[in-house]
Amino acid sequence: MIAVILLINLVVGILIGISGIAGFLIPITLNGFLGMPLTEALALSFISFLTSGILGALAYMKQGHLDFGIATPLCIGSLFGAFAGVQLNLIIPVDIAKILLYSVVLFSGISLIVRRQKDNEGKVASNYLRNKGVLIIMGFATAAICSLTGAGGPVLMVPLLASLGVNLRMAVGISLLDSIAIALPAFIGYFGNSNLDNMMLLAVVSVAAHGVGVLAGANFSGKINLKSLKYIVAGLAISSSCYMLAVNLIN
Repeated sequence: MIAVILLINLVVGILIGISGIAGFLIPITLNGFLGMPLTEALALSFISFLTSGILGALAYMKQGHLDFGIATPLCIGSLFGAFAGVQLNLIIPVDIAKILLYSVVLFSGISLIVRRQKDNEGKVASNYLRNKGVLIIMGFATAAICSLTGAGGPVLMVPLLASLGVNLRMAVGISLLDSIAIALPAFIGYFGNSNLDNMMLLAVVSVAAHGVGVLAGANFSGKINLKSLKYIVAGLAISSSCYMLAVNLIN
């Protein structure tokens, strides 16, 4: 179990550091492959997302790829949305929320490919992202869905921001900072209800492996061409959402 947790956190950390997307693979592996109870799987997933949010946001901020004008209201909304998502976990079927989540991810990924972004280098193209009220609502809604399903915030936020005209590297940086506001309350909520005896050891392994992966991925991201990064993000969003929609519809 420890070896699998270490490996999945390292790999997912690298992918998150590069594109912000892939966090959903952790709860799938822990719950589906290892058979870990959902509450404990979500607790370990969100402590990993908290780690990637802190380290990744710092790395992207140092590179100048973090717009606090967009990120701050998103984080405010996400903080409350994450608490709501944990509570919704008790009353709403998770499968319904997952279908909603990956439908939006699929739409965002397709929009990212078909949208023309020639004047998108480092600036915001959508007026929606200049409205703090809209950003708070966006943060609340995405955080509620992500904390309910166990998906990391960037899997939804990166393609969504990019499709609205945010520079891709900036979208990843903003999403990583926003994921802190999602992961912290979600981790507290799920960890408080977990029952595994070795949770502290598994949490330490998760944090260490995920942290190494995120830092490696964030450093490598700056070497990737923006056009290539766009297709990496879109490809991950479309392929992951199609796979997850198929799994949920078949089951």
